[in-house]
Amino acid sequence: MKRRIQRILSELGFFGVLAISVIGIFVLIAIFAPIIAPHDPRIGSVLQKLQSPSSEYILGTDEAGRDIFSRLVWGARSALTGSFVVVLLAAIAATILAFTAAWFGGIVDNLISRVMDVLFAFPNMLLAMLAIALFGSSQWIAAIALAIAYTPYSMRVIRSVAIRERRLPYVAASRLQGIRGNVVVVRHMLPNVYPHIINGMTINFGFAMMELSALSFLGMGVQLPNADWGLMVSSGKQSLINGSPMESLAAGTCIVVIVVCFTAVGEKLRDRSLGKVR
Repeated sequence: MKRRIQRILSELGFFGVLAISVIGIFVLIAIFAPIIAPHDPRIGSVLQKLQSPSSEYILGTDEAGRDIFSRLVWGARSALTGSFVVVLLAAIAATILAFTAAWFGGIVDNLISRVMDVLFAFPNMLLAMLAIALFGSSQWIAAIALAIAYTPYSMRVIRSVAIRERRLPYVAASRLQGIRGNVVVVRHMLPNVYPHIINGMTINFGFAMMELSALSFLGMGVQLPNADWGLMVSSGKQSLINGSPMESLAAGTCIVVIVVCFTAVGEKLRDRSLGKVR
């Protein structure tokens, strides 16, 4: 196990390992947010608004007198959790649909593929906005809608790999032995396909974070007084105009760093998988 981890890290290279380290730091920050944050991110004082960075307020305060650093720390939890929900739900739905289509083929495959084609017609943000218009502004409504929008992309990738596995001799041999189809899929096919599922989740994570942040920026995701990076970029616009850019700058920087790191790791993992396929 140790050698395998060392081999994977060596294949990822310096920047891949650096990206994983940065992601790990943000994950720890999100987990231990109640301990790290020195103030309540939702409560502020008008008397303390737009304070400059100090020993009490590391990054200063926003227009409502809330501690920017505390909101940044708690915003990590919101941003990472929401994005993880998107990619996890999309991966589960895409995997089930892809293996169903690959295993049965024929009419089942055509029906699932046509439904996915219909979903392709809806841009991710438009689908999320429609869901929010119907069910109200909420990070979780937006996350579920984005997960539905991400499913067709992931499903096509997984389906193509699953079809290739379906045609390999070991699947036919398993069927001849009387092993049930669901057992063959779960025990034999899925372990060979899951690296592609993980790769897709890693790459999609960055896109999910950008779109969830955009929805919060537009007031359709996380709502005040809760902390979220996209919401902080939006609420910091007026402060930015008034010469206090810290809130928008800090939150925007965190979004960019996380997106770049997940994209870099996803591309490294994809290259590694393609290398194995070749």
